[in-house]
Amino acid sequence: MTRVLVLNGPNLSRLGSREPEVYGHETFEDLRARCIADGAALGLDVEVRQTDDEAELVHWLQEAADASCAVVLNPAAFTHYSYALRDACAQRTAPLIEVHLSNPAAREEFRHTSVVSAVATGTIAGFGLESYSLALAAIARLSA
Repeated sequence: MTRVLVLNGPNLSRLGSREPEVYGHETFEDLRARCIADGAALGLDVEVRQTDDEAELVHWLQEAADASCAVVLNPAAFTHYSYALRDACAQRTAPLIEVHLSNPAAREEFRHTSVVSAVATGTIAGFGLESYSLALAAIARLSA
């Protein structure tokens, strides 16, 4: 069974209460449950994590690289400026799909640039929690 880490950056623990008009009304626990259920249906062993700490997220990406573990990554605000996160993603040894709940290209200009995209296998954005489901499906296909 393919192991997948679903890693989430800052403020994603606030889903459901933080700007629901942008990020929706579903909670982080809804996201966790959906990823685990979708992963199981695809034959994936999914673990969902969230942190507001850049260093912790970097360590998790290094852990994934060392274990050749696939990653679904929502870097959140780190998307736009964290070169440390970008460099950790560049070390990947398995598929890494960047996801976003909203479409960054349709939002404020500072959100239009991702330092992670160039080192990710692919990017899925703008579909709410469905972005995660699509990313897990992509990983299942890439890992087959």
